[in-house]
Order: sequence, then C-alpha cells, then structure tokens
Amino acid sequence: MNQAADIRYTKSGNVSLAYQAFGAGDTDLVLAPGYISNLEANWEEPNYARFLERLASRFRVIVFDKRGTGLSDRIPAATLEERADDVRAVMDAAGVERGALLGWSEGGSYSAFFAAREPERVSHLILYAAPPRILRTDDYPAGWPLEMFDEILAGTEATWGTDAVAGWVNPSAAEDEAYRRWFGHMQRLAASPGSAREMMAGLRDLDIRDLLPSLRVPTLILHRVEETWVRVEHSRYLAEHIPGAKYVELPGGDHWPWMGDGDAVIDEIEEFVTGTRPVREPDRVLATVLFTDIVDSTRRAADLGDRRWRDLLEGHNRVVRQSLQRFRGDEVKTMGDGFLATFDGPARGIRCARAVVDELGRLGVDLRAGLHTGECAAMNGDLGGVAVHIGARVAAKAQPGEVLVSSTVKDLVAGSEIDFQDRGEHELKGVPGRWRLFAVAR
Repeated sequence: MNQAADIRYTKSGNVSLAYQAFGAGDTDLVLAPGYISNLEANWEEPNYARFLERLASRFRVIVFDKRGTGLSDRIPAATLEERADDVRAVMDAAGVERGALLGWSEGGSYSAFFAAREPERVSHLILYAAPPRILRTDDYPAGWPLEMFDEILAGTEATWGTDAVAGWVNPSAAEDEAYRRWFGHMQRLAASPGSAREMMAGLRDLDIRDLLPSLRVPTLILHRVEETWVRVEHSRYLAEHIPGAKYVELPGGDHWPWMGDGDAVIDEIEEFVTGTRPVREPDRVLATVLFTDIVDSTRRAADLGDRRWRDLLEGHNRVVRQSLQRFRGDEVKTMGDGFLATFDGPARGIRCARAVVDELGRLGVDLRAGLHTGECAAMNGDLGGVAVHIGARVAAKAQPGEVLVSSTVKDLVAGSEIDFQDRGEHELKGVPGRWRLFAVAR
C-alpha cells in the first residue's frame, strides 16, 4: 500500500480536508479521528499501521485529518455542525453513500452528531472511548474537574511536541522509547502548540448528552476498563442513554484503539458490522521464553508497605526492561512481580536473565528466572502453548538468585562458553515426563 500517494483533498465549505481511501472490502468504514492526527505520521507508528492494514483486509477504509490538524487546513475553531459537515464532505468525495462510522475520543462526539442528523448515511455507529461531555458536573461525575481541565490546558502548549503525556494516554507503551519519540513527532506534525491549545480549549463546552436519545442507528460502544485519560464511566453513560446500543468493555488502559490489543477492538467492530466474528488462528513461532519473579513477594510487600513496595517494583521493572532492550528481548507482559519475555536466540535470553538476577541481587531483591525454547502460539498480544507452560514451571523450580534452563536450552547454546551446573531430573507440574534442568553459572 502506497500510503502517501493515496492522500487526496476535498472541500468542506472553504476548508480543505485531506483523506485516504484504501482496502478491498465491500463495506465502507469511515474513521473519524480524535483530538489530533496526521495521515502520513499514522503509518509511522507500527501499531497504528497494523490496525489500519487489518481493517483494510475486511473493509474499504476512509480516514481523514479533521480541520485544524495534520494535512488539512489549520483552522482550529470548529463547531459540532462543522465537524459533521466535514464527515459528509469526506464521504461524498470517497463515494460513500452509506457506511459504518467509527469515532474515537473526540471523534465520537461529532460522529454521533452526524449519525443523529443524517441517519440515512450511517449503517453502523461505533464509538470508542468517546466522552459525551468533557467537564464534570453534579449530574455528570465522569468528566474532568474544571481545575484538572485547566491544568491540562496550560500544559498543552508548554509540553507540546514532547512525550509528556504519552504514558498517560497509552500506558501499555509507557516504556517504549520508539513510541514515545513518535508521540512527540506526531504532535509536531499534527498541530502547532497554539492551535493545539485552542482546540483543547474548544472542548470545554462539549456536551452531546441531549442528542443521545435521538440516535436511531445501530450503535456499538467500546471502552477499556482501566483507562484513566477518558474514564470508562463516559461509555457506560452512553450505553445507558443511546437506545438499543451494544456495549462492550475490554481489558487494558490504552486510550487509542490501535494500542495494546488492537485486534480485540477490530474483532468487535467486524462482528458488529458484518455479523460474523473473525476466527483468528494463533501465529506459531519458535522462541526462547523467559519467566522471572521476585522471591517471596507477598511477605516482602507486607513488610515494606504499599508505597515502598511500589517503589521497589518500579525499580525492578526498570532494570528488567533495560536488560531486555540491551539483549534484544521482547516483553510479552508483566505479572505483578515478574515478567514474561521472549528472545530469538537462547544465548541472549540466558545472558539477559543472568544480568537481571545479578543486578537486582546487588540491590537487595532476590529474583528467580527460568528459560525454555519451543514453539509458542502468539495471539492478541499474549503468548501460549506448551513451551510457555514449561518455561513457567522451570522458573518455579529455581532457587533465589538462580537462573534455570531446560536441557533444550542448554543443548542449543553448546559452544557459547556459558557454563551450567546439573540440577538433575524434575517433574514439572502439568507437563508429561521428567525434565533435566541446569543452573546457569554466575
């Protein structure tokens, strides 16, 4: 897909709007962006690019930069009616007589307005993390307090073009340096500091609650339950006040639909629009899995208290992630006091585990680690399969400060000058047979 060549322009009144249309599906899906966007920068973020490509495998996708942002005219002030006019202009230019409309964040408000005003143009309305109102009131406690809004407004111009709020918006990528660099880069390409502040200020009076009962198009509402940027209570309110709406809460805390488990978001959209839920076979990969966990963490947490335990965990996470980056490991997930990671080479996995255990040991944190190499099933951002279970069981057998590996791993690194000590044969819970384990020498 040639991303830049697909960009076109159309007029909404006197305003030029940039849009893209791509994909091979028979059903049109129009994406209404939130606060800011840039059609070219979109494709530079791997999660966003993958999200768009998967949508394009099922739908004909139309996406645009709203007025004031990205490649469209930089006219920050806009009413809901003007934004709805822009949706219509893009649909007309792309030849969409009637299609599904996905609006996320602020994009949900003008998508809902458009669907209420022109229901004959909207076959399905999908609202993702879309607040019907921004500010908190006595009858709407889900919104931001005015003081918080003013702080965010002041910080918008002061920190624009940096990664200041990158982790708050999408916490699953908070430690991803490439994402954080892209976040600031995208902001700079999407808007100037002054126009960004003006657009944010324009959201102060956003309130579409009165139009919700008049929505008569099939509506799907999606929200991740742990999000703190736009709280889940916003979508619960939508679900209660839009007649016949389908409401789905998803795990996670990311604000953007393509971050975290973007496949889960697309699964819900595809089932809602087409009536068929996609069946996705897991990708099977050969990988070395590493499990780590802090020894006797429950007692340690009780002894330290909540605040000191949280500080210890933050330090632990920082050390592990730095080592994963150094040894080219991929973090799969954290499990409170431990990590699951993968490596494309067992030697790097062993050296990473040894480095993490030793460094945390010097900081007074006892860690155990276990590794196994085998075929794993990758799906929805997680990892499964027998190899993963074996890796977890190997780690559970490790002593404090010890890195244990299966015989498979030991055999694969023959000639690497890594020394091992035989720990004998063991039964691994839930895994057939007996397994010979080896400890990595310090």
